[in-house]
Amino acid sequence: MHVRTVWRNLARARLGEPLQRSRDRFEITDDIRVLLAYHRGNVKAVYEELANDAEKAGATPVSLSTLRRAVKRDLTPGDLAGLRTGLPASRSHDPHLRRPPTARNEEWEGDHKQAPVWVWADGRLVKPWVTWFCDCHTGVIMGWAVTPHVPHRGSILAALRSCILRGDTYGPAGGLPTRIRIDRGKDFLSRAVQEALGAFAVQVDVLPPYTAHLKGSIENLNHAATSMFFSKLPRYTKAQKLDTRRRSGEKDPPLTFEGFVERFAKWVHERNTEHKMANYGGLTPLEWWNSEDTPLREVSAEDLHAFLLEGDRSTRIIHGHGIRFKGRDYMAGWMTGRSGTRVHVRFQPHRLEQIEVFDADNRHHLGTAYLADQATDEQIEQVYQARTERARRLRRDLRRAEALRRRRFKPHTTAGPARTDAAMTRQQAVKELRTLRSNRPADDLPPDYMPRRVIPPGRWAVPSTPEPTQPEERT
Repeated sequence: MHVRTVWRNLARARLGEPLQRSRDRFEITDDIRVLLAYHRGNVKAVYEELANDAEKAGATPVSLSTLRRAVKRDLTPGDLAGLRTGLPASRSHDPHLRRPPTARNEEWEGDHKQAPVWVWADGRLVKPWVTWFCDCHTGVIMGWAVTPHVPHRGSILAALRSCILRGDTYGPAGGLPTRIRIDRGKDFLSRAVQEALGAFAVQVDVLPPYTAHLKGSIENLNHAATSMFFSKLPRYTKAQKLDTRRRSGEKDPPLTFEGFVERFAKWVHERNTEHKMANYGGLTPLEWWNSEDTPLREVSAEDLHAFLLEGDRSTRIIHGHGIRFKGRDYMAGWMTGRSGTRVHVRFQPHRLEQIEVFDADNRHHLGTAYLADQATDEQIEQVYQARTERARRLRRDLRRAEALRRRRFKPHTTAGPARTDAAMTRQQAVKELRTLRSNRPADDLPPDYMPRRVIPPGRWAVPSTPEPTQPEERT
């Protein structure tokens, strides 16, 4: 610095003044923050109000550029977004910690996602809903279910079934999770879902309301599906606008619901097996899943079929027309001969054409019953066959019982009391002796030895064994 500047600084130091003179600058106060919130973040409107107040007070108003610099300097982007639109916009500027790494099937997250695509289903255009679950550690899409209407508890149970099973068309990822994170949707909190997960000892973590950032894995999957799959389909509802009303491709023929489900299943398979993730060393989600050696908790399809259903609290009775449930009759062939039996009904809310029936006393699964009004020819034939087989079996049992009632007596040529025909032929005697010898341990007795039928008490004197004699042949 110049030598005269040094002398000036020394003079200020002797007088106790600061070496650097700071100019007073304009700062954002709490009142200005309130004004920004009042005007929805409009800086120009806040400047005009501050200028009017300064003019009334006879003071010099602050310039618009100074106010803009102060807002940019003193307010964070999150604060400014919150003052403009609210807290959700403010949270989007907050950093979030990553959860510590766990293992496969340790944590799942589930959610509903409405596809922004118009699909032709049942004679009208709809936007289908996707219910799915993902593994937080590996990023694998465990399972999903698509409905052409607003999802419900049946969609969740169907998606959980596809997540847990590993055979046939499911897998190879599957098994039971340790915990599942869900939001506070009524369908996720329904009694059917809670009982199904509780039966398999799965912990359910219900997140606070309006905290989508606490289930970031499934939210990222929702965004990825929009950008990677939904946006490439015809009749995408968020396509580019041609003017204020029309969008690009809005006149294209829509996909059918079957075509949409087929394409969605293909995309899920490709994402699990071909999409490489940079955070996992360039591995696909399924490769990362297979590299884990954490043991899986698997469940049989029979147990899933029993527990991933909604239960009816009332006890039903099998009557002459089957089982009356929700104002409709359900019939099955195994109900033959069970009229009057008390049963419990379990069902899938999205598939009421069939129900599962359990015995009310021992909870034994009796079978599946089908809607009588919609029974197929094969199901009707099964009912008739069951009735015919039951009648045939009863007639056979009755004939055998009648044969037992017929007592045979010896013929008499002289007067005497009636005696039953209990005599045995040589073949019958040999057969019974072989049976008795096969049930006794091997010893040194002769092959024609006749064992005693009654064991004498211990205080009796047992005589020596007589020499066996040949049985006489009946005349």
